[in-house]
Formats: sequence, structure tokens, C-alpha cells
Amino acid sequence: MDTTRCLCNLGSRNLTGIVEFLLLGLSDDPAQQPLLLGAFLAMYLVTAMGNLLIVLAVSSDPHLHTPMYFFLSVLSVTDVGYSSTTVLRMIWGLQTHHRDIPYRSCLAQVSLFNLFACLDSVVLAVMAYDRFVAICHPLHYPVIMNPRLCIRLVLLSFSVSLIESQLNFLVISRLPFCSHVEIPHFFCDLPQLLKLACDATSTNSVLMYFVAAVFAGLPVSGIIFSYTQIVSSVLRVPSAGGRYKAFSTCASHLTVVCLFYGTGLGVYFSSTISPCSRKGAVASVMYTVVTPMLNPFIYCLRNRDIKQALQRLFKRAV
Repeated sequence: MDTTRCLCNLGSRNLTGIVEFLLLGLSDDPAQQPLLLGAFLAMYLVTAMGNLLIVLAVSSDPHLHTPMYFFLSVLSVTDVGYSSTTVLRMIWGLQTHHRDIPYRSCLAQVSLFNLFACLDSVVLAVMAYDRFVAICHPLHYPVIMNPRLCIRLVLLSFSVSLIESQLNFLVISRLPFCSHVEIPHFFCDLPQLLKLACDATSTNSVLMYFVAAVFAGLPVSGIIFSYTQIVSSVLRVPSAGGRYKAFSTCASHLTVVCLFYGTGLGVYFSSTISPCSRKGAVASVMYTVVTPMLNPFIYCLRNRDIKQALQRLFKRAV
């Protein structure tokens, strides 16, 4: 079946209630399926274990009960959910050789994926604000970043992400589909579903991209503003050692920000230029699987407090 053409008419909108999607995955070669299963299972286990170890280290070590590590643990939980939404369904499909996914399950996956993706973005902006207060207003940091504000920021992040995911859910749930639709991806991706809808109007596309621009643009603007103020403040520090110490506290976060937004924007821009949807699916592995897997390593390798907390955690476990 041609993936760019939908064999239905506008009068068959009630078919949407029984539609079933077919996820084409990354490869049609049967010999590659065991390799893909092993690779994705290994990457998912590393992602889950790495991020959950950070959560355990932060929660069990009193030295890490600070706003910065509290937000880091929230980011780790978000990364586990972000990766689980797409990878677990793919692993199950590779294991059972079932590539079909029901309509409601596909919508649920789209909704959860957008929820965790937006939450990841907003939490990164909150962490940038935390670094801004710590570097630019160090004397007022304990007063400003009190536990009540930290909890409110996390709840606000979740609320904003939930609103964004539900708006996208409303857009995609209004679209009619055929009884069988092939998705050239390994998960239900919102832009792909929009292309394959029987009655995808320009209004739906404009609405989807407007929602994405607003809910992605605000966190990015907050991150840019925070780091602009941080750089301006650090450059006024007279000693080179002081400047290095200030920048080192932001290095891990800035690396994760560049990795998250760089891979995501790269995939979506390349998908608009390249006509091959399968290449876009392969590139999506970078921001859906690889980025959440690398985040624990980025924070652990450059953070002495996290490494010491993990060592104490392992000693207590032994």
C-alpha cells in the first residue's frame, strides 16, 4: 500500500473508530530483526538503569538534597518515561513479530510521547533557571530556590506538558483514517499521522506546528535568557579559576540541552527536506533512544558529587 495515499472517502469518517495502524519499523529484512531487538533492548536497559540510579543516588544521599539534584532526578524520571513510550512497544513488536497497533493505542502513544518530550524541554528550562539564580544571585539562592518553589516549578512543568499533549491529541483525534494505514516509523509520530490522514487540512498542520512552536519556543527562550545572563555574570568574575568553576557547574546541563534540541531539530528539519521517511525513522533513534541513554553518563562523568553518591549507594548495597 502506498504510504502517501489513503484509499478512503470523506464519507467514511466512522472508520476511524476501528482503524488499525501498521508500524513499518526500521527495516523489513528478517535477518536484521534479532539484531535490532538486541540493540534496542540493551539501550533501553542502560537508559532505565542509568536514570534510575541517579534517582536512587539523589534520594538516598542527604548531600544531594538540593534544588539542582532534585530537578536532575525529575529529568531522569522523565527520560525513562520518554524512552519507554517508544522503545517498549518496538521491542514487543520485534519479539512477537506483530507490527500492527490499534488506533487507540497509537493515539495514547502519541499523547504520552508529546507529554514526556514537552516535560523534558520544560524541565531543562527550569534547570537553566536554577543555574541562573545560583550564579547570578548566589547570596539569595537558598531563599529564592526554596523547596516550595521547586515543587511548584515541577507541577507547573507537568501541567504545561499535559496541556500541550492534549492539544495535539485533539488535533489528531479529529482526523479520519482508513481501516489500514502504514506508518513508515517505529512508533506513532504525530507528523507522520498528519501526513497519512484521509482529510488532513492545512488548518490542522498550522495548528499542530503553532502548538509545537509555542510550547517549544518558551522553554528555549528561557534557556537562552538564563545562559545569556550567566555568561554576562561570569565574564565579570576577575579570576580565571572563578570563571572556570562557574562554567563547570553548567557544562553538563548545557551538553544535555544541545544534545536534546540538536538531535530533535535535526531530525525534523531533515524529514522536511528528505523524501525518504525510513531514513527519518532511523534518525529519530538519536533523540528518542540515544539521548535519554547518554544523559546519565553526561551528568555522572562530570559530576563528582553524583559519583561519590553512587559509590556510597553501591557500598550500602554490597
